[in-house]
Amino acid sequence: MGGGHSHHREPDWGAIRAQQEAEAHARAAAEAARQEAERAAQAARAEAERLMRQAEEARRRFEAEQAEAARRAQAAREEAERQRREREQAEQAARAAREAAEARAHEERQRAERLAREVEEERRRQRAAEEAARQAAIAAQQEQERQQRAREEQNRRLQAEREAAERAAQRAAEEARQAQAAREEAERQLQEGTRPVVTPTPEAYSAFRAKIQHTQGFFHVAVSGIAGSGKSSLVNAFRGKQNMDLDAAAVGVNETTLVVTRYPDPNPSSRFIWYDVPGAGTLKVPDWKYFNDQGLFVFDCIIVVINNRFTATDVAILSNARRFGIPAFIVRSKADQHIRNLMKDIGYNSDDEGGNKASYFARARDQYVAETTRSIRTNLQEAKLPDQPVYLMSNVALQAVVTGKTPKKMLDEVKLLTDLAGTAQRYA
Repeated sequence: MGGGHSHHREPDWGAIRAQQEAEAHARAAAEAARQEAERAAQAARAEAERLMRQAEEARRRFEAEQAEAARRAQAAREEAERQRREREQAEQAARAAREAAEARAHEERQRAERLAREVEEERRRQRAAEEAARQAAIAAQQEQERQQRAREEQNRRLQAEREAAERAAQRAAEEARQAQAAREEAERQLQEGTRPVVTPTPEAYSAFRAKIQHTQGFFHVAVSGIAGSGKSSLVNAFRGKQNMDLDAAAVGVNETTLVVTRYPDPNPSSRFIWYDVPGAGTLKVPDWKYFNDQGLFVFDCIIVVINNRFTATDVAILSNARRFGIPAFIVRSKADQHIRNLMKDIGYNSDDEGGNKASYFARARDQYVAETTRSIRTNLQEAKLPDQPVYLMSNVALQAVVTGKTPKKMLDEVKLLTDLAGTAQRYA
């Protein structure tokens, strides 16, 4: 614009023609490319169809080959089955023939063996008959010799019996004379106030063993002593029993045991049998006859129970036990009671709460042990008996030890049980 005048430019016809030629050329190239693509696509389709035909032909050939292979395999299986059946039939026929041959051979062997056994049995019968005849002849000869020896032996035995009867009559006469002399001596000693020593007869020995049911393999312990010394309570403690138990030995202020009473140990593995023996020194049991009348000579061991003092009865029991070779133990019972009495004597007052009870107990126990040991030793010396230990016992402590408990206070309970077991072992 400017000054109101317009300027008009001419089209660039050369450029337009060049553009039109380029477009025409592009269209021609695109058409040629399209035609080439169609030809390539047609060629590809033709190649694909050819490949498909080849593949189909290959598939048909493969299926045909598979069918032929299957037919041949089936034929081969049928042939193999036919051959297997024929082979089995041949094997069965061969096995049947072999079994038949073996059966015939077995029958022949059995028949031959039976004939051989019959021949051998006949030979044995003949030999047995010959041996029996020979043995019969030997037996007849031996029987004659035996009868001759028997007659000779009978004559010797009759002679020996006559001589034995004569010796027995002589011994009986001598024993009767000795018995008469013994009775006369015993009567003389009684008249003079001397207590005789009586030796039990074999009959008395056997009778007392039967009376106490003496059993092989067990250790028979007699608990003896004067009346009231605590024998029955000690028997109960040895057996682990309380005095009030139903199967315990009877106890009391007066002598409760009138006959020797047998108490097997409740422990089934124990070899001990305990016997509660009536107390000596009563009107029923005079002390000088105590040992023999109670049959103490048949026991394996004797426990002599003393209480406050050592008596002539205790001496008699120990002397006779030594004479018969029977182990004897001296036991002082009721130790806890005696120690309590001594505690009071040395000033212990149970009502005094501040008192030293343990100290008083130790002093009383030591005094009790010393006095008892000294007294027993003196009494044994006076009785001309060898010194031996005395066992101080508390029945409560002994019962506790036997039942597997540990009592608070002990004296000689464990030592006595140990020494008894050792004695039983030595005399087993």
